[in-house]
Amino acid sequence: MPWIDAPHEEDWEDDRLRAAVTDPRWSRVDWIMRVHALDPRSVEAHHVLYRQAMRGTPGLPKVDREIIALLVSKANQCHY
Repeated sequence: MPWIDAPHEEDWEDDRLRAAVTDPRWSRVDWIMRVHALDPRSVEAHHVLYRQAMRGTPGLPKVDREIIALLVSKANQCHY
C-alpha cells in the first residue's frame, strides 16, 4: 500500500481508463495504477508501457513475468 493518498478506482472520472487498467482476474486496479490516477495522462502512459513489456512473452504466465520484473529490479538496485 502506498503512502500517497491515491483515489479509489470507483472515484475515477474516466470510466474508459479505469476499465482499461482493471485486472480482469481480480476485478480491481493495482495500487501503482491508482497512484498514477492522480494524473490521468500518467496512468495511460504507464499502462501502455506495462502492456508492451508484458506482451513480449505470451507463453509465460503473468505472475511469472511479474516475478522476473521484481528480480531484475532488485538486481539493478531499482525500487520496484
